[in-house]
Amino acid sequence: MWHLYLVLNIASFSIPFLFSFHPKLKFYKLWKYFFPATGIMMAFFIPWDIIFTKNGFWGFNETYLSGYKIANLPIEEWLFFICIPYACLFTIYSFKNLLPRFKFTNATTTLLYVSLQTILIAMLLYFFDRWYTAINFGYAIVLMALVYNFKPDVLNTFFPVFLILLIPFFIINGFLTGSWIHEEVVWYNDLENLGIRVGTIPIEDSIYALGMLLTVFVLMEKFKEKYPATTK
Repeated sequence: MWHLYLVLNIASFSIPFLFSFHPKLKFYKLWKYFFPATGIMMAFFIPWDIIFTKNGFWGFNETYLSGYKIANLPIEEWLFFICIPYACLFTIYSFKNLLPRFKFTNATTTLLYVSLQTILIAMLLYFFDRWYTAINFGYAIVLMALVYNFKPDVLNTFFPVFLILLIPFFIINGFLTGSWIHEEVVWYNDLENLGIRVGTIPIEDSIYALGMLLTVFVLMEKFKEKYPATTK
């Protein structure tokens, strides 16, 4: 079972990668936006990961890892920040291409945005001394506020697809946090989070996923505007 984390990464990535060349999807044409956007996201999330691992806010079970590390992070963790966003952004753009009307109205987006921001701000103020909660919620609050005020149409598309993506997210993250195996692949120090779990998954992980994926999506949309694809 040492390779479980690697297998989950590859499984998440492989099918979206193969379908990236489908003539109706052509996600490969967005690689020039995806990889820079993902690199920028990783420039924040990887140092965050390194610091939290070093301080014991979370960690990794060597039983399920290959043993290869970069900057004291398992190679599987580095791959996570490429494979999972790839699968999710492929899904978002597939909906955009095949079901362009699959989006929330401005009113629905505003209601969801205000509700989510209210909850996150209240939780942040009350649990500001818990590092995972504070950094995670704080990042999501600032990010969503910037997107809502400067590029709100992104949220119209992002929110409904993200709600669908939560299903595979809970499956993959369930494996990582020990839902269907004897031990967790990734463990969490509950003194640094709310201690509220969906099954074995800390509730903060869903907001972590939102922040990670929304970062990549809004950057891709920005890059697409600035460097439009050629017609060749």
